[in-house]
Amino acid sequence: MRFLLSALLPMAVFSFALGITQPLLRFERLYFLEDRPSLIEMIAGLWQGQEFVLAGVVALFSLGLPGLKLLVLHLAVLSGRGSRSLAVLSVVGKWSMLDVMLVALVVFAAKTSGLAAANVLPGLWFYAAAAVATALAAHLCRK
Repeated sequence: MRFLLSALLPMAVFSFALGITQPLLRFERLYFLEDRPSLIEMIAGLWQGQEFVLAGVVALFSLGLPGLKLLVLHLAVLSGRGSRSLAVLSVVGKWSMLDVMLVALVVFAAKTSGLAAANVLPGLWFYAAAAVATALAAHLCRK
């Protein structure tokens, strides 16, 4: 079990880093305009567009809470005991799928608007791999 945890945690961190920096989606508008934003670029675009609350919510649930979950998971594994870390992990873990829902809403909105087509790019797959690896590692850590 320790070996699996030692493989899952670095994979989760690596996938999370690539998931937030690589392009998530390709939006095609009017057949010749194309956007390939990463998660960080989406948050920066919201901030620059003066959508401060929305940028904060997306940053909190897509960057902050998953990053905190990875940090707490690392602390729980390194400390060995981790009873307090596991209690924090259970609280943070309840919000861990909200980031996936946010990305799904963006894809749904783009596809149903008729103005743009959205295609999935590697950043979304890395982000999903990070979520799965973190969830598996948290499950193994609780045993």
